[in-house]
Amino acid sequence: MSIQPNANDFHDAVIAISGVWKIFGDRQAEAMEAIRRDGLSKAEVLEKFDCVVGVADANFTVTQGEIFCIMGLSGSGKSTLVRHVNRLLTPTAGQVSVAGLDIMALNEDELLQVRNEKIAMVFQNFGLMPHRSVRDNVAMPLEIRGMSQNDRWQAAERALALVELAEWKDKFAHELSGGMQQRVGLARAIAADADVLLMDEPFSALDPLIRRQLQDEFMRLANRMKKTTLFITHDLDEAVRIGDRIAIMRDGAIVQTGTPEEIIMKPADDYVTDFVAGISRINLIRAHSLTIPRAQYEAENGPLPDAPHTVDGEETLKQIIQRATEIDGPLLVIDKEAGELGVITNSQILNGVIMGTED
Repeated sequence: MSIQPNANDFHDAVIAISGVWKIFGDRQAEAMEAIRRDGLSKAEVLEKFDCVVGVADANFTVTQGEIFCIMGLSGSGKSTLVRHVNRLLTPTAGQVSVAGLDIMALNEDELLQVRNEKIAMVFQNFGLMPHRSVRDNVAMPLEIRGMSQNDRWQAAERALALVELAEWKDKFAHELSGGMQQRVGLARAIAADADVLLMDEPFSALDPLIRRQLQDEFMRLANRMKKTTLFITHDLDEAVRIGDRIAIMRDGAIVQTGTPEEIIMKPADDYVTDFVAGISRINLIRAHSLTIPRAQYEAENGPLPDAPHTVDGEETLKQIIQRATEIDGPLLVIDKEAGELGVITNSQILNGVIMGTED
């Protein structure tokens, strides 16, 4: 069986969610019609139709190799939303595209094929088979595909080596710690070699030290494999640390989408402001956010030196402060593609420090 990409896909996005609603209840069709006609709130839908709005008009795209974090408090709709990507849940309305395929148009056989070959999911609970060895747990998706034992074991052992569990391949799940079991789950997703990784709070059940170690491990692997990842978390620190972009959900709706820097520096509303209040910004503020135009600098201070000290536009405030302790004079900020972005002076650095330490 061969599944052909949808020609009307959402440009070059690997994952595309457009106008997705999920309403739970026997009268969901009526509720959806009333929402569109009368603009009912979530509370009004519950009162009038005894239906719960789980996801409300969600829209986002995820590009190749991007780690896109969806975060929010318990009940915000984040886990409900991610389950639409592999159609574990069917939306009440909207479109879902994965790797060029219209997920809603697939029949059951095609959907099973997509789940097995194009999408891998890592859950909060480890989902390991207790009667199988670590190697067999990792190889399970390949076994379902009909791959020979030798080939699937080789693929499993390569994946286990990536998560530094090669020597545990013949052990059983109960012989491993929680953190090690989660690494087995990650290895299983790696072995499947899917286009898309769906990770639903994979580290939240672990203690803080193990959790941070696994975050480091995941970021190392993500940088190496360039897998497109949808990462669900209730922890803003985790989202900021891991995500290329973040979507913040509340009451089923996405209230803001942006880079960690954009979310922290320009919160969309009071809800997001409260969410980000406790985050240290010194590792998030980037050089490009601190610049003044070169013309402005030179009008106030005279020409830049012939060979000014330069920094990359993506360097953090923490890195810039370190540079400023080593050199004297302004810093010319350079982007690899756009060229000069502007100049950073000690005054801009001090302003950044003030922003970076605000409560």
